[in-house]
Amino acid sequence: MSRVVVGVDGSDGSRRALEWAYAEAEKRGASLEVVAAWGVPPIPPLPETASWPPPTAKLEAAAQGMVDLLLGEIVGSRTGVSIETTLVEGSPARVLLARGKGADMLVVGSRGLGGFRSLLLGSVSQQCAQHATCPIVIVPPAERDSGLSNDGPRLATHDRVVS
Repeated sequence: MSRVVVGVDGSDGSRRALEWAYAEAEKRGASLEVVAAWGVPPIPPLPETASWPPPTAKLEAAAQGMVDLLLGEIVGSRTGVSIETTLVEGSPARVLLARGKGADMLVVGSRGLGGFRSLLLGSVSQQCAQHATCPIVIVPPAERDSGLSNDGPRLATHDRVVS
């Protein structure tokens, strides 16, 4: 059976990527693997607010909660696609590239939760585009959507879409 892999981090970009990936998996009759990478933040919180390092079980549970929330909102009770969730501690780009090996397609949002909002591509989507071993789809934000659909590619020219 074919497999579509999608990376999620709770951002609007990953929400759109999950919507697109679900529709594509449904169209292809493929399974969908929803992947979330989690890790210990690099900067510890103030001493009076939390222990350091935070318990990894809490970080993994937070990632699972985020995935469950996204799936509930986007997929709901639809049953047309077999869905597997994968939570991995590690760098998001490395995790997605590893999970994408052997997949029919890797889907990511163009921007995640990173701090440089003016960039067209975030660091994870850029690394995936450069190093993926399978086809990759980078789903743009709604305001930059240039006709990306699950019906096939379309050519965007400035302010209009040409089929």
